[in-house]
Amino acid sequence: MSLPAWLCRHGGIDESLLAQALAEEYGLPFASVIQPLVPSAAPWNSIPASAWQEHRVIILRLEGGYLQVAVDNPFNEKGLVWLREASGCELELTVATASAVEAALGEVYLYIQERDKGIRATKSSKHDELHALVATPHLTIRDPRFSPGGDEPMIKLVETLISDAIARRASDIHLEPMAGAFRVRNRIDGEMVTIESRPRELHGPVISRVKILAQLSIAEKRIPQDGRIRWRRGDSVVDLRVSCLPTSRGESIVMRILDGGSARLTLEDLGMNADDRERWQRLYAKGEGMILVTGPTGSGKTTTLYSVLNVLNQTRRKIVTVEDPVEYEFSGINQVAVHAQTGMTFARALRALLRQAPNVVMVGEIRDGETAGIAAHAALTGHLVLSTLHTNDACGAITRLLDLGVKPLLISASLRGVLAQRLVRRVCPGCSQWRTATARERTILSQPGGAESLAVAQGTGCPRCRGTGFHGRVGLFELLVIDDDLRVLLSNPEAQTAFRNAWKAKGGRSLREDGLCKVRMGLTTLDEVESVVTAESPGRN
Repeated sequence: MSLPAWLCRHGGIDESLLAQALAEEYGLPFASVIQPLVPSAAPWNSIPASAWQEHRVIILRLEGGYLQVAVDNPFNEKGLVWLREASGCELELTVATASAVEAALGEVYLYIQERDKGIRATKSSKHDELHALVATPHLTIRDPRFSPGGDEPMIKLVETLISDAIARRASDIHLEPMAGAFRVRNRIDGEMVTIESRPRELHGPVISRVKILAQLSIAEKRIPQDGRIRWRRGDSVVDLRVSCLPTSRGESIVMRILDGGSARLTLEDLGMNADDRERWQRLYAKGEGMILVTGPTGSGKTTTLYSVLNVLNQTRRKIVTVEDPVEYEFSGINQVAVHAQTGMTFARALRALLRQAPNVVMVGEIRDGETAGIAAHAALTGHLVLSTLHTNDACGAITRLLDLGVKPLLISASLRGVLAQRLVRRVCPGCSQWRTATARERTILSQPGGAESLAVAQGTGCPRCRGTGFHGRVGLFELLVIDDDLRVLLSNPEAQTAFRNAWKAKGGRSLREDGLCKVRMGLTTLDEVESVVTAESPGRN
């Protein structure tokens, strides 16, 4: 990494201002957008891609024996001497931003990689089009953060993979190298679905294109990398969080699709019943105390917290969030991203933002005792603190806080409520049909005094659900509200069993019981409920 790139990434310096300052200092022109001349002609066509990446010099044009080149580091003497000797031409310098140089290097690297491989034609028409890319003498530079569109076949291929996944309502896209193939899978309604397998030789170019869009280093293939793509299609914008992981067969990429529409869902949209919804709303309406949402990864915890922030987001309140990373951007809310490399941890950010006099604080996740202690003390001083924990059920949140070192008296004084949740697939409303329940289903679903005959819903498959019988997901919820009676038991860490029994006696409904209720309502199936909650789990009947 060049010094300007390092200063921008780790020193908090605006790269455009830095590049302009360097250009002014050395009396050189400045360019915010650059278009590389791909090294397709002698004497540069034999230079390997790694050399361009090492020396970080971009050729813009050749005029009258002079090469106009772009650099992000005007005192890159090693790179300039190398290019002057390789080309036999005098150089005219232009200063560009580090990200513009990195993007241009990515285009050059991709071109050389494909040229050297000499991609052969296959039966796939998409694969045939790659030859046009190899023969293209100039590639147009686009801002990789905001312009995914383009005419080149490789750009079209990546664009198609992303657009199709969004159309299928996928939550993430998996690009995986297999033995002799390149597999594309989507996660739809929580289930992995294989979309297609493509020729293995397409893996490298596709991965390189995605890494360019996410502003990742295409030369680095030995360590994991994380990036982000802002995908514009017409008037809509979709953010994609990109994770690149080296595997034994090559790099695997997962793009998580962050659709801003899901952040605006209400609890009614998520499937919470009216009684629980009323009690949940009363919890955060008090404006103080700590409220937790628990569940495994992918259970919708962040979406639930965002639904609360949507209600609380008013000009009379100051709301600050600490997230890793910031998934959805909200107007009127101050959002802070955790960055462990620079020391910006949850605990440090939480301690700092409390000096900003917020009314509402959302902590993306409580991972350690320090963060848990600061959050609990903040709840005692009049703040409304919202956060998440990884526990199996609502009562398990108390045990988790104790394990993190939070004192029982501090928990009983600060904690107002816990919401545990899971997501299950919803029976497709377009093809849902009622059928007679099996003997096993009647045994599990029948309530005391209920009818002997019982009907359950089942999707038969239609174009809307693509033949799966499911469309969308619905939440299962377990709400624990801490009242005065439970608070007395909560202060005694030895009374956890008594606490759970007292909550059940007050009408507490477990995740499994909520799931069985939704099966009776025809929203989901018994198999779906049993795939996420079991009868043997603690606190569930």
